[in-house]
Amino acid sequence: MFGRSAIPRTGGFRPENLGQNALNLIGNIGFSLFVFGVLIFTIIAATYEPEDPLFHPSDKITTFLTSTSNATLRSDDSVVRTGEDFMVANQTAFAAFINITDVEATSDTIEKNEEEANQLECDVNAPIDCKDQEVFHLMMKATIEKFKDIHFYKFGKPAVGEGVNSCDMAWRYRPRDGKSAAFYKDYRRFVIGKSENCSLSVVGIGEYHSGLNARKRKKNQKAGFEKTGGKKDDFSLPVVGEVVNDSLPMVESDNAFKSGKYLVYVGGGDRCKSMNHFLWSFLCALGEAQYLNRTLVMDLTLCLSSIYTSSGQNEEGKDFRFYFDFEHLKEAASVLDEVQFWAEWKKLHKKKNRLNLHLVEDFRVTPMRLADVKDTLIMRKFGSVEPDNYWYRVCEGDAESAVKRPWHLLWKSRRLMEIVSAIASRLNWDYDAVHIERGEKARNKELWPNLEADTSPSALLSTLQDKVEEGRNLYIATNEEGLSLFNPLKDRYATHFLYDYKDLWDESSEWYSETTKLNGGNPVEFDGYMRASVDTEVFLRGKKQIETFNDLTNDCKDGVGTCNAATS
Repeated sequence: MFGRSAIPRTGGFRPENLGQNALNLIGNIGFSLFVFGVLIFTIIAATYEPEDPLFHPSDKITTFLTSTSNATLRSDDSVVRTGEDFMVANQTAFAAFINITDVEATSDTIEKNEEEANQLECDVNAPIDCKDQEVFHLMMKATIEKFKDIHFYKFGKPAVGEGVNSCDMAWRYRPRDGKSAAFYKDYRRFVIGKSENCSLSVVGIGEYHSGLNARKRKKNQKAGFEKTGGKKDDFSLPVVGEVVNDSLPMVESDNAFKSGKYLVYVGGGDRCKSMNHFLWSFLCALGEAQYLNRTLVMDLTLCLSSIYTSSGQNEEGKDFRFYFDFEHLKEAASVLDEVQFWAEWKKLHKKKNRLNLHLVEDFRVTPMRLADVKDTLIMRKFGSVEPDNYWYRVCEGDAESAVKRPWHLLWKSRRLMEIVSAIASRLNWDYDAVHIERGEKARNKELWPNLEADTSPSALLSTLQDKVEEGRNLYIATNEEGLSLFNPLKDRYATHFLYDYKDLWDESSEWYSETTKLNGGNPVEFDGYMRASVDTEVFLRGKKQIETFNDLTNDCKDGVGTCNAATS
């Protein structure tokens, strides 16, 4: 109908050029979008003001202070994750654990020799020789057979117990299903029986930490029965159950003090804040000290926030060593108590041995600018205006890439972890755990409309029956004050609460004795932070861990509409 000449044929619309034209058009559009994106990014970068990194955590803070999951206890402000939480459990793979066949192979030879000796001379009334190899291997074998849910890594030589037929022995171990890299130490009293033909047997094994004579290792005494297969020393890992030596590091001499270089933080608004806040700031100071190759002068007295106290008020005078492992810190880093430091400082000044001080009153003076300071002491002094007087501000901005917080240097108090270990041991490390959060949240129907009903006894029985086998030991970590609420669960499970183990911190306990001594003879309260910390750690050592906001209710941990935000 239309002739060929009726269709205009310009060069740009030749059929053979359509592909090239399309590519040019796409390229132009892509370049325009790129330019527009760069413009938008430039505007945002120029006008953006970062939020407070503590109260609106960055990904880095969230990574360290909370779990990657929506775990109830892990992300609770009341409980802080510390260095040992970031150790990988397989760090202990270098040390093969001892099994029953290892002991039996050696025992067969020993028993054969003992039988031949007994045929020649048998004295039924002779006291048990705890250093005898047959006794040693007999005790090891009985221990491995009894405690089937733990792996043994080292046994210490037996020590004489009380009486003529008891021996004490210590061992280092990890729970079979343990997720932590830490080792634990136990020492128990064994009752050894002797038959008419002088053959020996283990009649009984005492309770957790009953064999006190085996607690301390003698100097230059090697472990009795051990297997190691690598260069790394397991003593570099946390060991719960060893004697704690968290005495203050001493100044060796005036000359040694004068030759040192020090860093101290003074003042600021970090005091009496949450433990998360304290550690975020303290580790900034410790990180700067390491960056500058200086000794950190630290205040060992803490102010415990009212969120952890029974009085509901902030409480001064708490010792750092109540909550954290100062022995590990002083061995792994260069730190000095500020009371000791200032006493030595004043003593030298009285002797006219003046030392130089470099004062810094602006947190924006970066650690990099202080690297060449030669003065004995760098003092960072913080003002009274929050949040610019928070210590952690020193590690923001350009300093963030240079100063790294040494999380690996800070571990939990081994005295508190000893309580955790004692509870788990009494349960033979064979229990499941559930966290039940109620309290104020259960009463706030606007933010948590279902929590109270979902954590009622009937709802708990219904939910747990598919998660925990009937008859199991069930450890219940909870903030519910009326524990009688959970009585219906006793018909199905053997229930256990933190309160059931209060003998571990009462006036007759080892914890009470040691902390009282540490506190100058004044008793120490087992405060809210300690309770939350122990409750959490026992929970995390359960074979199964059932959480409030992951497993018991669909409500969000931080209230209605925050579930996705919590994991984003």
